[in-house]
Amino acid sequence: MTGDAAAAPRRRADDDASAPGRTVVLVDDHELIRQGLRRAFERAGDFVVAGEAGSVAEGRALVEETAPDVLVTDVRLPDGSGIDLAADVRRNRPQLGIVVLTMYSGDEHLLGALEAGASAFVNKDAPSDDVVAAARHAVAAPGSFSAADLAGAMQRRLSTPAGPALSPRETEVLVLLADGLSAGQIGRRLFISESTIKTHIGKIYDKLGAANRAQAVMTAVRLGLLTPGDDKP
Repeated sequence: MTGDAAAAPRRRADDDASAPGRTVVLVDDHELIRQGLRRAFERAGDFVVAGEAGSVAEGRALVEETAPDVLVTDVRLPDGSGIDLAADVRRNRPQLGIVVLTMYSGDEHLLGALEAGASAFVNKDAPSDDVVAAARHAVAAPGSFSAADLAGAMQRRLSTPAGPALSPRETEVLVLLADGLSAGQIGRRLFISESTIKTHIGKIYDKLGAANRAQAVMTAVRLGLLTPGDDKP
């Protein structure tokens, strides 16, 4: 399930009251991934794709517009996190099945999806049929949670209460991010190229399950990786 990023206008399925199956909304900013998921759901025969979106805002609007049985969303979206989208729609739709997808390894996104009220979590490396199976689980038991390594993730969380481990360099970059510096400014401060700094920032976001600077800083403070004084020059 890979593809190139593309702008994704919201798209609805044609209205057809006689169409069989449960309805699903797909949210991912990669058009080829959405196409692959659409084909998998259409091939399954027991789902109808109600629409596709490429951002949190479009996905939220499409869920409100179509009231699907299942929402399938990627974690990383251009305007925020699919985990935040899951938490947002879950508040008003307790019967909605929610499947969260990610291409990143690590426990942060899995546990974040669990805490957000998702019904299932699937890695994008898994076969697309696994996503369909997760959607079936989400329809049958929207309030439960299914993930391939849930037990292992919970055990690792209990054994590492301090949260995700950042390297010394990542910690330096995180402190400077909290201070409001741009990637270029951080690079000049640490005598590292801007592209390397952006790589560090991406790894920090992945480890913290964050989609942007503000989320990363807030999560780091909550986990004790930053103290309030760390964001002062």
